[in-house]
Amino acid sequence: MTAIKHALQRDIFTPNDERLLSIVNVCKAGKKKKNCFLCATVTTERPVQVKVVKVKKSDKGDFYKRQIAWALRDLAVVDAKDAIKENPEFDLHFEKIYKWVASSTAEKNAFISCIWKLNQRYLRKKIDFVNVSSQLLEESVPSGENQSVTGGDEEVVDEYQELNAREEQDIEIMMEGCEYAISNAEAFAEKLSRELQVLDGANIQSIMASEKQVNILMKLLDEALKEVDQIELKLSSYEEMLQSVKEQMDQISESNHLIHLSNTNNVKLLSEIEFLVNHMDLAKGHIKALQEGDLASSRGIEACTNAADALLQCMNVALRPGHDLLLAVKQQQQRFSDLRELFARRLASHLNNVFVQQGHDQSSTLAQHSVELTLPNHHPFHRDLLRYAKLMEWLKSTDYGKYEGLTKNYMDYLSRLYEREIKDFFEVAKIKMTGTTKESKKFATLPRKESAVKQETESLHGSSGKLTGSTSSLNKLSVQSSGNRRSQSSSLLDMGNMSASDLDVADRTKFDKAEAEDLDGGTLSRQHNCGTPLPVSSEKDMIRQMMIKIFRCIEPELNNLIALGDKIDSFNSLYMLVKMSHHVWTAQNVDPASFLSTTLGNVLVTVKRNFDKCISNQIRQMEEVKISKKSKVGILPFVAEFEEFAGLAESIFKNAERRGDLDKAYTKLIRGVFVNVEKVANESQKTPRDVVMMENFHHIFATLSRLKISCLEAEKKEAKQKYTDHLQSYVIYSLGQPLEKLNHFFEGVEARVAQGIREEEVSYQLAFNKQELRKVIKEYPGKEVKKGLDNLYKKVDKHLCEEENLLQVVWHSMQDEFIRQYKHFEGLIARCYPGSGVTMEFTIQDILDYCSSIAQSH
Repeated sequence: MTAIKHALQRDIFTPNDERLLSIVNVCKAGKKKKNCFLCATVTTERPVQVKVVKVKKSDKGDFYKRQIAWALRDLAVVDAKDAIKENPEFDLHFEKIYKWVASSTAEKNAFISCIWKLNQRYLRKKIDFVNVSSQLLEESVPSGENQSVTGGDEEVVDEYQELNAREEQDIEIMMEGCEYAISNAEAFAEKLSRELQVLDGANIQSIMASEKQVNILMKLLDEALKEVDQIELKLSSYEEMLQSVKEQMDQISESNHLIHLSNTNNVKLLSEIEFLVNHMDLAKGHIKALQEGDLASSRGIEACTNAADALLQCMNVALRPGHDLLLAVKQQQQRFSDLRELFARRLASHLNNVFVQQGHDQSSTLAQHSVELTLPNHHPFHRDLLRYAKLMEWLKSTDYGKYEGLTKNYMDYLSRLYEREIKDFFEVAKIKMTGTTKESKKFATLPRKESAVKQETESLHGSSGKLTGSTSSLNKLSVQSSGNRRSQSSSLLDMGNMSASDLDVADRTKFDKAEAEDLDGGTLSRQHNCGTPLPVSSEKDMIRQMMIKIFRCIEPELNNLIALGDKIDSFNSLYMLVKMSHHVWTAQNVDPASFLSTTLGNVLVTVKRNFDKCISNQIRQMEEVKISKKSKVGILPFVAEFEEFAGLAESIFKNAERRGDLDKAYTKLIRGVFVNVEKVANESQKTPRDVVMMENFHHIFATLSRLKISCLEAEKKEAKQKYTDHLQSYVIYSLGQPLEKLNHFFEGVEARVAQGIREEEVSYQLAFNKQELRKVIKEYPGKEVKKGLDNLYKKVDKHLCEEENLLQVVWHSMQDEFIRQYKHFEGLIARCYPGSGVTMEFTIQDILDYCSSIAQSH
């Protein structure tokens, strides 16, 4: 360790004018062992600086390098971990805690002891030594002693002292004079001792010879002391004079401080006064406007608005601490409060008068607008009220009670006006829907209570749901035009006093147009749209609540109108569902939570219920169909009604938003149609089951093919399959009648073959020999065959209905089936009676001629 210490001193600390006092070999606690050295050092120059330096070997290991240094004055705590047991670990608390593990406990103790001594000698701030044995800590030296602490310290500090250049030169000269200094050190030391004795003797003689000079020097020192005493007396007198001057200067300084303090206070006071004057002084013009300003003219409203804003700024000024204790401030605040109360009363009274006047306004004749299905235009009302918007904001922030009262009065008076106009508006809409134009012309002169339509619809009930939101976008809603549809003469959809059969295409178009005008013609958007930007959420909620109260009659009136339309014709629910869905979709795109969106959404629920009820009633009426036992069935009424419904629905729901509702209804209806067609076919007595199934499923297939309803593709294929199957079944069943005996004969032949008799041996059977075959064939000459086919044609004609026009299709299928049977009979004759020469008395060409002639004759 001594060699390392000298190497460190030479290579690292000597170039930096430092002395190495103690060293310890350490590594960081808790990490891989990477050794380094902690060194305690002091500078050789004054003032002395004490440091703890971390030194480690270079990566190559051939020299040491200085890594980091801490000033000892920054060391707060030295923690030796254990004061009793030997423990190599210790902590040094600088700006953060460094944990070390020494290579040995002895090195750690020596290093800590050195740190303690350096602390005692050089630092005023004492380091806190924790868990350190008391034996390592020596008593500190008294402050009067200059150089040393206890004995060990001097040894540590002065352990190594380097020679200066002059001392090195003198030693070299002395050793050059004695060549044997190196070879014979004892002789050299003895010579040095003799020379030292000679020098000591010379010094003593010199001292004795200079005694006289010493006495002279002592005398001079005494005289100097006398001079010093005189100087001290003069200095004392000067000090007394300076003390007097100091007292005067202190008085002047105190006086200047008081003057400065007074000036500062005056500046602050002036600043406070200017602040109060600038922020709490209301102009006379503003005061006059608040007291007497005209709230009816635009110029007066502008002046009152500016004055109210200025008053609010004065009242809301942020006073500094202590201002509220000033009497003038209190008086001014009271004056502002009185002005605010006075103006709030004037404003509330004036606006109440405006609301009353608008609520009772009769300037626009409702009948004039109602004939056109538009509500009166209230833009002048809105313009008048918009002028007071800023004053209402001021009233809301200053006197919420009056603001709330004004809001309630506004809703009360305006709701009466709109309720009167909206109810009259819907009365005209109902008249247009029922088509009573004469009553519509008389509406302007007849009292509302005497309206026939109103009396008729008083029993209709609508559901009133929660109305929230705004009506800012209703005028943007568009109406889809509905196409014309074919009207059937019979209907099973009697939804009320009037049935769908009582209405033609023009009637339903009239309802469609009336409903479109009712929903699109100047309703809510022109009533309460002030053109203001959308407010924040809380204000939106407040506006929605106002809309609920002002337009509370909208939803019941819409429900009554919908109920009337449904009573007129249940098919009207299709128009209403499409249009109402479109309006709801458009309103929700603008604001899903708006008053309009919510109101129309509630009404849409009612419309959807009516639509579902229409579908359910159609299915119910299918199940209740009764057919005549004396006449042929033909196309069932509900099959024709489904065609009518689908044609109308496709024209109405073209590009509609709620196509899914119609698809679900289609699925329910078509299944009902299929089930009840089969039910009627099974119950039919006059018309064969196959004919009922064939004709009706052919009609269904033709309807679905024409309309191309994508959701019913599977049903279309099923209808075609049922039609084909029952056509084939009917043809096969009917064709057994014209050649009945021949059919029975060949069935017997096939039965014998099936029993195992060879085909060429069937002719040896008594009942099926050639003579019997000829006998049966003779019973069906061409004339008889034609007669049988003619009778068959007439029978088929009686079974089939004219409207479906399937006679020729069925007749052609029977012709093909008859030819197939003919070929089958010829094949059996050729196989079972070979060489017999027996043939049918008519040919295939004869059959074609017979069928063609019969079809043309009828």
